[in-house]
Amino acid sequence: MAGPSPEFWKERFASGQTAWDRGAPHPQLLQWLTAGVIRPGMNILVPGCGRGHELVALGEAGVAAIGLDYTPAAVEIARAKLGQLPGRVDLADVLQWQAPELLDRVYEQTCLCALHPDHWQTYAAQIHRWLKPGGYLLALFMQARRDNASEGAVEGPPYHCDINAMRALFPATLWDWPAPPYASQAHNQGWFELAVQLRKR
Repeated sequence: MAGPSPEFWKERFASGQTAWDRGAPHPQLLQWLTAGVIRPGMNILVPGCGRGHELVALGEAGVAAIGLDYTPAAVEIARAKLGQLPGRVDLADVLQWQAPELLDRVYEQTCLCALHPDHWQTYAAQIHRWLKPGGYLLALFMQARRDNASEGAVEGPPYHCDINAMRALFPATLWDWPAPPYASQAHNQGWFELAVQLRKR
């Protein structure tokens, strides 16, 4: 498998080396909740949920989301944080997992940028299969371009999710794209994310 192995992620969670973790729910998720883009009663998936901050925020809002992660340490932490709140956390590989029923929303925050680009096509096809027609991919595309990219190097995680690459990965034949500009959310590591709501055709 190209890119980080399960052992890589296991070591990161065991050692606490999770620089991508904000330690709190993402501000954009809270905005989408406030705006009603995500509401109780919807079928919501959070792939690559990590420590589960977003699942807790969703649960506190009455949204029973499903969180996925393939790192046992992350799943254990997220389940403990979620406690008795609505929702659940499954130990699963997002490239293999199948939704028990079609979803209303997929909240994509740090899963795509954690996957090596060799796997992006498979992941994008998975998201398309999971969502019902008219459902939304709520994406936070990580902008983490490295200097060596000018020489063709692919470095990560996080891998840089260039917006042109995202347009090719989620083509207009399958997705309705809103017009730019897109809201930008800064990260304390010096990166930032572009918030985009893609509607499945």
